[in-house]
Amino acid sequence: MIYNENDSVRLSQDGSSVVIIDQTLLPAEKRFISLSAAEEIYDAIYHLKVRGAPAIGIFAGYALYVLARQISETEDFFVRLEELSNYLNSSRPTAVNLSWALNRVKKAALNCRNLKRSEILNAMRTEAAVIHEEDTAVCRKIAEYGLSLINDGDGILTHCNAGALATSRYGTGLGPLLYGAEQGYRFHAFIDETRPLMQGARLTAFELMNAGIDCTLICDNAAGLLMSQGKIQACFAGCDRAAMNGDCANKIGTASAAVLANYYKIPFYIFCPSSTIDKNCRTGKDIVIEERPAEEITKLYFSRQIAPDGIKCFNPAFDVTDHSLITAIITENGIFRL
Repeated sequence: MIYNENDSVRLSQDGSSVVIIDQTLLPAEKRFISLSAAEEIYDAIYHLKVRGAPAIGIFAGYALYVLARQISETEDFFVRLEELSNYLNSSRPTAVNLSWALNRVKKAALNCRNLKRSEILNAMRTEAAVIHEEDTAVCRKIAEYGLSLINDGDGILTHCNAGALATSRYGTGLGPLLYGAEQGYRFHAFIDETRPLMQGARLTAFELMNAGIDCTLICDNAAGLLMSQGKIQACFAGCDRAAMNGDCANKIGTASAAVLANYYKIPFYIFCPSSTIDKNCRTGKDIVIEERPAEEITKLYFSRQIAPDGIKCFNPAFDVTDHSLITAIITENGIFRL
């Protein structure tokens, strides 16, 4: 059973709650919060207190176990478990790891349905821990493969946040940078701020600076200029859902960066665990794009509203990068060139 007090997501020692770093408070405050009620667990996913496809998966696995412990002896355990799973799954429709992890932990319970409740719960807890352990190993492999794609001294453009906060330990899209720094490599990261939720400015900058990696924060619309100046040798992004044809859904703005990289003939790499590949999704056109509140554009992170009252807003959380714009997808199983 994994237990590390510095993990961004973990099960409490007594198993009664899931403990996370509240990412909405970073970088000003690093606060761990404990969650045990279904509503606050849902809220943590929806309001991005926990975010990043692999981290959401780890969180969901532990969360379903925590909630299963609370099912009354008077309720039909498996009917209520299905209800709880469906409720959590509705919090964010795009990240495939959410449903994937819920289904794994639910299946572990169903496989023990003729056993005592204590044994069912133990199987669920074990499966959730295995998901966590697997992700740690996966991130290390992704980091190793990714490091082979770049050279010492390269300039790397990052978008959104795909480090340990979004996964476990090394992360996916930031894994090669963090692992490379441990091996003595020196990179320069150019960090897209990633409007409107500012995951680059708040989270990636926080992680890379703490790791001692040379980095520069840029506005999202400055990436093309840096590419034209020859300062970027590769682009790194994570992924929330990958279709079978190689189309990838990731934080809004990823597709724009990929178009620029394609124009300037700069490699554009997607990093994700194989669990992020949706075998039921044929192309990116099949991916549901989550739309978020207008206030994230007009108010969030500003001291006062920056747009006129009543302005219509379009705030998709993700876009889909066409496979033709992606140089390779890197998973724990290797480098897959498209």
